[in-house]
Amino acid sequence: MSEKVKTEGALRQEKLSYKKQNYYEQASEKERKEIFDYAEGCKDFLNYCKTEREACAYAVKAAIEKGFTEYKFGDTLKSGDKRYFVNRGKSVVLFRIGSKNLEEDGLRIIASHIDAPRIDVKQNPLYEEAGMCFLKTHYYGGIKKYQWTATPLALHGTVILKDGTQRDICVGEDETDPVFYINDLLPHLGADQMAKSGGKVIEGEQLNVVVGGLPYEDKEIKDKIKLNVLTILNENYGMVEEDFLSAELCVVPAFRTRDIGFDRALFASYGHDDRICAYPAMTAVLDNESEHTVITMLVDKEEIGSEGTTGMQSQVYEDIMEEISLAMGANFRKVRMASKCLSSDVTAAYDPNFPEVFEKMNAAMISCGTCMSKFTGARGKGGSNDASAEFVGEIRKMFNENGVIWQTAELGKVDIGGGGTVAKFTAKLNIDTVDLGVPVISMHSPYELVSKADLYSTYKAFLAFMK
Repeated sequence: MSEKVKTEGALRQEKLSYKKQNYYEQASEKERKEIFDYAEGCKDFLNYCKTEREACAYAVKAAIEKGFTEYKFGDTLKSGDKRYFVNRGKSVVLFRIGSKNLEEDGLRIIASHIDAPRIDVKQNPLYEEAGMCFLKTHYYGGIKKYQWTATPLALHGTVILKDGTQRDICVGEDETDPVFYINDLLPHLGADQMAKSGGKVIEGEQLNVVVGGLPYEDKEIKDKIKLNVLTILNENYGMVEEDFLSAELCVVPAFRTRDIGFDRALFASYGHDDRICAYPAMTAVLDNESEHTVITMLVDKEEIGSEGTTGMQSQVYEDIMEEISLAMGANFRKVRMASKCLSSDVTAAYDPNFPEVFEKMNAAMISCGTCMSKFTGARGKGGSNDASAEFVGEIRKMFNENGVIWQTAELGKVDIGGGGTVAKFTAKLNIDTVDLGVPVISMHSPYELVSKADLYSTYKAFLAFMK
């Protein structure tokens, strides 16, 4: 049977029209294997890194294995150097010094955040009531509170004891560990609860975590269950109750990362926002061989506005860029003007179960590659870095020349959607910046869903940007 000849109109449509491409449809058998193999490394990262401290430690270990050495302010630098800088154990900067003139070429920057929505333990949290011992909490970032009840939880974090000793805690991840739990109300008694709006079904002060139920064997004391929990903490970590005052303890889902579906094309995890972007940002700079000076910044506190000493608004990140410029004999203002940044954060993927909140033509589609968001913000682009046409065109050309499957999107309908990233903070330094990242289903839930193809596309995009 002869091949059907395309009409003039069909050829013209093929030439002039734009259509998103499913990466799996374009990928060869070899590339599909690369997609799946790359995801395995990311799954290990996500399983281990459930807090920003753990992600920071993981990145440092990976950098050292690749020959990176620690950088301290004032160190001399030369072309070919591979260095890492740790900020208070919660953020890390990885960089390679290239051979190109910094004032003319600038820095190639990728900025991702390694914090994620979670539930934090309060400073005076421990109490006993009705045969159970609980920890009081304060949620961190934007969550649907009802999603965190009646599900297995793990406790991660750091405690500074009275004498200054640091104790790290991780309970609930090993199969032999106990897990923790937030109570919910049974449907038989939940008529009034279910009549409330979603934001009120579970209140913030109801997110109390069950941590014990066994009384201490002494009839003469009160709060026997609480004392037994304190005894366990003291025996295992040297803690007394006062040590909660100088602790950072996080309650996170105890789930492991798992493939989704019969064909394993997708996978789910806690913390895809934004560690699914932090992983390719990290591996790209570790794997990179380039004439450019390249930097990956893995930062904290994005989920609460990028505040504090470890968030993207901290002066330290600008200081590092300035130190690199000075060490290479370059004028920092000129370096900033020549620099380029990809703010690597996730975006919402189109979900056919909730089509009413998406404008389908401008929504990210699962497995259609890494997603560029020219602007973020809310409604009238409030609070957004709106990248220029020139910079988007430059990145577009770069990706197309390097075979990167990619797409563009905005986060929901104009008067419904909205969100922010770290982009506006790098742009404020007069650095051209655009958002790029992995589309996510069920964002900010305890178990988010992504495509392995979109993850690998993001890695390839970062390599092309650094090339």
